[in-house]
Amino acid sequence: MRKSLFPFLSLAVLVSLVLAACGAAAATPTSEPGTGPQGYGSILARVKERGKVVCGVHNELLGFGYLDANGRNMGFDIDLCRAVAAAVLGDPEAIEPVTITAADRGPVLQTAEVDLVTRNMTWTSKRDAEWGNFTWIMFYDGQGFLVRTADGIQTLEDMDGAAFFVTDAATTEKNLATALADAGVTYEAVTFEETSAVYGAYEEGRCDIATSDKSQLAAVRAGFQTPDDHVILDMTISKEPLTPAVPTGDDQWFDIVKTVMWALINAEEYGITSANVEEMKSSENADIRLLLGAEGEGDWGNAQVALGGDALAKAIAAVGNYGEIYDRYFGEGGLAFVLPRGLNDLWTNGGLIYAPPIK
Repeated sequence: MRKSLFPFLSLAVLVSLVLAACGAAAATPTSEPGTGPQGYGSILARVKERGKVVCGVHNELLGFGYLDANGRNMGFDIDLCRAVAAAVLGDPEAIEPVTITAADRGPVLQTAEVDLVTRNMTWTSKRDAEWGNFTWIMFYDGQGFLVRTADGIQTLEDMDGAAFFVTDAATTEKNLATALADAGVTYEAVTFEETSAVYGAYEEGRCDIATSDKSQLAAVRAGFQTPDDHVILDMTISKEPLTPAVPTGDDQWFDIVKTVMWALINAEEYGITSANVEEMKSSENADIRLLLGAEGEGDWGNAQVALGGDALAKAIAAVGNYGEIYDRYFGEGGLAFVLPRGLNDLWTNGGLIYAPPIK
């Protein structure tokens, strides 16, 4: 016969304990949509009260974050910020772009001085632990080298004794040190806080080689007076997944930004464009109707993050799907320069761009 776990308690006492526990459980409030732990919803409330999404951005990197001839913030990263504003506030122009340096990225996230950083930023384990919450990889890149064609540099060994200019507080310097040490190459590295200063010094001939993400090298090369005098070497020394990030402590805002990024990617897969959003709301595909918030199609999680069912449709209508954003700046005839999609093509086309379903 099995012994009682409570030999010292009478049956009456046990019954009273069980009833008390049940009463306590019944009195415990259940989670409601839009509620959560401390800090949950604070950024969304701040954004709505302010009427703007504050984004930490670049304003000198062609294609990603730059000012056009009229002084308007443009670029791939800027459009990601506008997509969030369209989803949350219904207006893609309801953004406040705050220009930050590479060294600023961690501090402005840690102090929540911005709602979102969309500034050509590599996701690493240390940054994830220290800076904020990284959302979703929106651009796959890798570090390379920009050299003068006349110098005949082709390998790491050819770089022995070379002078490099790099951006301070980026992953660039550490990647460079590791790659050249492994190759047994000696070199000199000079850091600059401003990215533009690095490439200005390189173009003036004050250093031998510029190194950074290959997309960044392509951007600055396109702006040189004689681009053909420079070449980006066909070698990659690192993985640089570029990701928007948000401050920690507010899972609702984290979920909102991630879901907007996923929607842009899913929209391209489904063939939803900025021009056909309304038409696609009556698609025969139920997943498309749900993503776009067609009437009667249910909830994709929007109630939990306090958004309307058509929030993602507003984002897509405002800036287009992922492919439209990419082509706007990097496609043939785009606003910046031509950059083949490569790893940044959809997974269905052999690339790495892939997102969870909206459902």
